[in-house]
Amino acid sequence: MKRVIVNGDDFGLAVPVNEAIVEAHCRGILTTASLMVGAGAAADAIARAQQVPSLRVGLHVVLVEGRSILDPPAIPDLVNARGEFSNDPVRTGFKYALGPGIRKQLKAEIRAQFEKFRETGLTLDHADTHNHLHLHPRILNLILEVGRDYGLSAVRLPNEPPLPSWRASGKAPIARLAAGISLSPLIGFMKLRLRRAQVKCNDHIFGLADCGAMTTDLLLQFLKNLPDGVTEIYFHPATRRCPEIESTMPTYHHVEEFEALTSTRVREAFETAGIPRIAFSDL
Repeated sequence: MKRVIVNGDDFGLAVPVNEAIVEAHCRGILTTASLMVGAGAAADAIARAQQVPSLRVGLHVVLVEGRSILDPPAIPDLVNARGEFSNDPVRTGFKYALGPGIRKQLKAEIRAQFEKFRETGLTLDHADTHNHLHLHPRILNLILEVGRDYGLSAVRLPNEPPLPSWRASGKAPIARLAAGISLSPLIGFMKLRLRRAQVKCNDHIFGLADCGAMTTDLLLQFLKNLPDGVTEIYFHPATRRCPEIESTMPTYHHVEEFEALTSTRVREAFETAGIPRIAFSDL
């Protein structure tokens, strides 16, 4: 059986992102959103989500390319004096794995973000991380450890199947295969840890190799190449261009992704194929 979770990332990053996510849910195909509780437009996102209870919202844990919830003196090894995380995910990953005293600070910040989410009054649908940093074993373990106290029941598995992904896009087969092979040990570890923690996850994902370029035509091709099981397809939509998102994601096609999510062609394709659209909490 094929089922699809359609997720909007970076909920709370900017008002155009928030507008796109709610509109894509109300008149499009989007089922879930991942909230950045410390982002500049988080309050706006929360207010919008509270008005649309059918939109399921999860926590988008930010430990890179963003701002912390805790003050810098509490987590000096994670952020600079302005409370900003590093913008280099690879270097940050090594630092989080090897740095002395890092674990305690990471746990404190992750807990602060879960606590901030609980204060919204929204029901926690799932958790994932900015730049998929929960592929990092230490980050995943901490999210599961802390999340247990906040009712965490589902986590994104960033497992993109190379062959269906290439068949849909027709681009970069070697890169997609290499990414799949290189991530397979981490994916295997994630599956094991999630199973032991009795936390559910999707089986597959689309959006990794084509992040920021999930256009209508590409989305239609993904629907034709869906593997069996639960597939998450995630997007970074926005209703219009704005400096807040272009400064960090200059190559992303946010408006085109919003158009894909609200496309009549896409909606009809789901209906014709009879593919249910669900949330993580439906697993």
